[in-house]
Parts: sequence; structure tokens; C-alpha cells
Amino acid sequence: MDLIKIGLLKDMYVSLLSRRRESYISKNDLEYVENIIKYVREKGDDAIIDLTNRFDGVKISKKDIIVSKDEIEEAYSLVCEDDINAIKTLRDNVMKVEESIIKSLNLSLSINGFTVKHITKPLSNVGVYAPGGLAYYPSSLIMSTIPAFVAGVSRICICTPPSLGIKINPVVLVAADICGVKEIYRVGGAQAIAALAYGTETVKSVDKIVGPGGKYVSIAKLLVSRDVLIDMFAGPSELLVLADESANPKAVALDLISQAEHSPDSIVGLVTTSRQLALNVYSNIVKLMDSLPRHDIVEKSLSNNGFIALCTDLNEAIAFINNFAPEHLEIIVNEWEYIVERILNAGLILIGNYTPTAVSDYYIGVNHVLPTGGYARVYSGLSSLDFIKRICIVSGSIEGLKASLNTIRILAINENLPNHFLSVKYRLTEM
Repeated sequence: MDLIKIGLLKDMYVSLLSRRRESYISKNDLEYVENIIKYVREKGDDAIIDLTNRFDGVKISKKDIIVSKDEIEEAYSLVCEDDINAIKTLRDNVMKVEESIIKSLNLSLSINGFTVKHITKPLSNVGVYAPGGLAYYPSSLIMSTIPAFVAGVSRICICTPPSLGIKINPVVLVAADICGVKEIYRVGGAQAIAALAYGTETVKSVDKIVGPGGKYVSIAKLLVSRDVLIDMFAGPSELLVLADESANPKAVALDLISQAEHSPDSIVGLVTTSRQLALNVYSNIVKLMDSLPRHDIVEKSLSNNGFIALCTDLNEAIAFINNFAPEHLEIIVNEWEYIVERILNAGLILIGNYTPTAVSDYYIGVNHVLPTGGYARVYSGLSSLDFIKRICIVSGSIEGLKASLNTIRILAINENLPNHFLSVKYRLTEM
């Protein structure tokens, strides 16, 4: 088996896109998760306790479901100062980005004697899933909680599984505390999503569930979305790199490797018109493999889902990218402004040799909870916009009502709703 597929895009085009159309979930997966959700709905805390023992190998009681303040304080003693500073830096940068989004939303304008104001109001309560077992991601916790905090959500809770015996990973607890989360539940997997959606004796239900997770967490979110809002359905992580001769081949190789290390089903690819760059990136990947940390995961990901695609021209490359709709897109080419204008579908676009995905994951403050599996065609990355409702406030004048009369009359008659017109006419003739 090749370490990573390399060839002409035209020869791989159909297989690359059809792979993304294959179902991420099976009928058995759906039935499995449906049974977990049903169990939690019927048995509440007792189901959480049983499933935590069964799946995590940890025995807990009802009083252990809520993480105590003492455990949070203890977590600080287990986390170094550098970790705390890094968490705070990322939190602050995410907050800056999200505050700029919120400030741009409150608008006011006048239209023919009427004033229209757009205001925003936050959701009341939100649940965040924070992976914390074999893989834990404090950065994703920050990305999921801070936008809700900036939006003004009054209740933000998280669910995260035990990882160190009965204990929660201390970095996750410290990140949650730094982000202002006051309500932490010791429960993971599909059972956590069910508890957030429908509540138990201990876990209070929420209006919306966000945050990344594994396959069963994603399926559970999809299933409960009939009753509770979710952010999006998340599949395997993705990165496409569009590059030309101006790109550093070792840097491109490292970027593909860094995304491949997420999981064996991550999808990574280089799209280029340069045969020399394609060959140089391939050779760099081969050279780097033997000394890589997380070697086995990277190798499986690259051999299963990695590719280097050679295009005849940029038009072919751009058309493929828009069809693929990647989660992350790096553009490392000269005259990138022209290309960015033509990219219609991508969760996040990163420009140039000095903007690797790691910058967006861990520093700059743009959200890395992004649409995968082609959903970038219709979804955006998570932001404070996902935690607000927009409300229009309209105030009018008699001059404005006079100006509206004929238009309202015509449309009301066309739709056979004459009382709409009469409600306006009365105000102008008899009030």
C-alpha cells in the first residue's frame, strides 16, 4: 500500500468525492446509539452510572456526576503555569474575535418613515461536549464555551468523561474554569448528549448542544437534533492544501501530517499544478515518517485517505476544492487574492507559508469547530452567532403608514387577506 496516493486529479476526482458521499454511520451505529439515548431517557442517572462503568471502566455514584469545586481546585495543582498561560492566551484571542462579530450585528436604519433596529438576544442555556478520555482537547472547550459567553448565554455547562480513574483530566477542568464554566458533569459519550438533551435527576437539559466528539457523540447529536438544537454534524477532520512553487515542500508535508495525526480517518490532500512540488512533498513525507510521534495514526490516515493531486490548471483545482468543501483550506500560492475570491466552500481559509492550521487551532482566535464532510457548502464554523437570536424592532409614523398604504392594499388583496389592509386604512381615516 502506498504511504499516500499521488497522481493526476482527473484520475482521482470521482473516487475522492465519492468517498465523501459514503455514509459515515451505519444502520447498526444508529440503532446502537438510539438504544443508549432511550436508556438514558428512561433511567436517568442510573443509566449514566451504568454506562460510565461499562464504557469508561469507572464506578461512580450519583453524587459523582457533578464535578465538585474541590476537584477543580485540585486540578490547578496538577497543571503547570505554562499550560495555564497558554489557555488564557487562546481564551483572550477567541474572545477578541467573537466580540468583534457581536459588535457588528446591532444595526439601525430608516425606511420611508419607519425605523428598523436589529438587536440580538442570547440563548438561555447551552451544553458543551468536551472530549476528555483517551483524547482531550482543552482548545476545543475554549472554542465552544467562549463564543457562548460573549453572546451572553447565562448558563453554560459541559459534559466530559472521566479519564484518570474517576477523575476528569485536570487540563480540561482548568480550561473550563478559566472560561467561566460553573457546571461540569462527569459523563461522556452518547449518554452525555442524551442527558444534555433530555435531562436526568442530576443533569439539567439545555436548549442547544455544541462541541466535537467521536462517532457515537456525533450520531447522538444528530439523533437528538429532532428535539434540541445542535451546532453541526461532525465527521473526520480534513485539510486541503492548494499550493504552487512558492510553497515550502517540507512545511506542506508537515501540515498534512499534523492534520493526519487527529485520527486514522482524517482526510488530507495537496492540490497543485506543480509536478515538482508534488514530488518534493511526497519525498518529504516519506523522510519524516520514521521519526514522527503518533506514527501509526499518521500512517493509517495518509495511506487510507491521503492524496497528492496534480491539476492541469488552477481552474481545475478550484472547481475540485469547491466540490470537496474542505474543513480547512490552506492556500500557498502567488496572487492568492484572486483565488480566494473564487473559493465558495471552505470552513476556514489559511493564507501563505506562515499560516499553518496549528495557528488557527491554538492561537489566533478564529474558531476551529468547523463543518466537515462537505457541510462547508451550507454551514459556517462555530461562533457567537450560533448562540444568539436576532430580533427586529420596528417603529413607525403616520407619514410612513401613508406611504405604505397602496403597497399593502395591493398585496393584501392578492393574498385574499383584506383585513390586513383594513387595519392600516382605519388608522389613516378614522383614528
